[in-house]
Amino acid sequence: MKGTDKFLIGIVAGIVLLVAAVLALALLRPPQQPGYQPDDTPEGVAHNYLLALQLDEYDRAYGYLSPTLPGYPGNAEAFGRDVQGNRWNFYRDPDRDVSLAVESAGVTGDRANVVVRQTVFRRGGLFDSGQYSNTFTMTLHREKGAWKVTRSDSYWADCWNWSEGCR
Repeated sequence: MKGTDKFLIGIVAGIVLLVAAVLALALLRPPQQPGYQPDDTPEGVAHNYLLALQLDEYDRAYGYLSPTLPGYPGNAEAFGRDVQGNRWNFYRDPDRDVSLAVESAGVTGDRANVVVRQTVFRRGGLFDSGQYSNTFTMTLHREKGAWKVTRSDSYWADCWNWSEGCR
């Protein structure tokens, strides 16, 4: 064999080993769950509220809701019932996966508007799948030193704004 043939075989073998190592790392690494962020910023609270809803951790999500809402649910169980009863507002559909990312926040005194990007992936057949993105705004107020969600264009039950609450 010539020296150039050995060199070429070495390069090809190195590439094959590198690809095998990358695939092994990608396939053997446990899936990363998104984590909670500190609760001291509006962005963190918005992220945590949405993550808790996605993980069905209603006790935690309920804690981010402002108790000053006219239709504030009496407890986390009532909150969970409200979420389930308004499932279309919370994108609870087995044929869709949703990705949420906080994009920006504008803070004025004790009020903050947080913009969130939502990407919806629709599962279906070969010709019936797709995705779309949109943004929505969440409003938070600082109450007794903690940021609380007081309004959201999505992931929100409108009946929380009514004095009689959800029924």
